Amino acid sequence: MFPMAPGARFDWHTHDDDQLAWASRGVLTVITESATWLLPRSRAVWIPAGVRHEVRAQAAATMRSLYVTTELLSIDWKIPTVVRAQPLLAELIEYLSDRTLDEARRVRAAALLVDLLEPLDVTTIDVRMPSDGRARTVAEALIEHPAANQTLASWGRKVGASGRTLERVFLSETGVSFSRWRTLTRLKASLPMLASGQSISHVAPEVGYESTSAFVAAFHREVGLTPTAYFRAT
Repeated sequence: MFPMAPGARFDWHTHDDDQLAWASRGVLTVITESATWLLPRSRAVWIPAGVRHEVRAQAAATMRSLYVTTELLSIDWKIPTVVRAQPLLAELIEYLSDRTLDEARRVRAAALLVDLLEPLDVTTIDVRMPSDGRARTVAEALIEHPAANQTLASWGRKVGASGRTLERVFLSETGVSFSRWRTLTRLKASLPMLASGQSISHVAPEVGYESTSAFVAAFHREVGLTPTAYFRAT
C-alpha cells in the first residue's frame, strides 16, 4: 500500500517483475514513454517487467501494487494494458500481497487472477510538445492554464513570432494544428477532474469551454464517447 499526497509522484523507474497498479482510493496517472493512462478505482493497469514508467497523484490517493513473476502467469502482454478493476480483482490484489502466503495458494490465486484480467479498450489523449522555444512557451502556458483563450496572433506578440509562424511550427512539430493541439490539451486536463467525480458543468469552464454542450461535443469527437459514457464504460 502506497498512500500518496496531492502532487506526489513515483519518478521514472522500472520493475524486474510484472506489476498490476490500482488506486484503492483516489485517481492515479500512470505515464510511460508512449502513453498516459488515468486510473480511477474502476481501472487498473498491467505494466510488463522492464517498462519504464512514472506514477502521479493529482489529489490524495492510495496505490496498491501487485508484483508477479511471469512464471506464475499464462499471460504475455508486451505493452501496458488497462484492465477492469472489478471487486474480486481488488480482493485478489490484497490476497496476493500477503508475503506469508505459501506457494501452492499463490499459484492457485495467480491462476484466478489471469481469468479476471479483462482488458479495456481505452482511448488515451496524448499531446506532443513542440521543441521550438517560442511555441513551447505557448504550449507550457496553455498546459498551466487550459482555459486561456488568446489567439495565436496574441500569443505571437508575447513570444516574438507571428501567428502564422506559430501555426506552422505547431503543425510541423506536433502533427496537429494549434487549434486541435489546444483542444487535446484541454480534454487531457479535464480527465483527472472528471475521474474524481466533478460534474461536467463544473469541468467545462475550467478547461476553456463556454458551454457544457461544446465540451461534450469536443470530448466525443476526439475520444468517441461522451465523458459520462467514457467513465461508465470502465
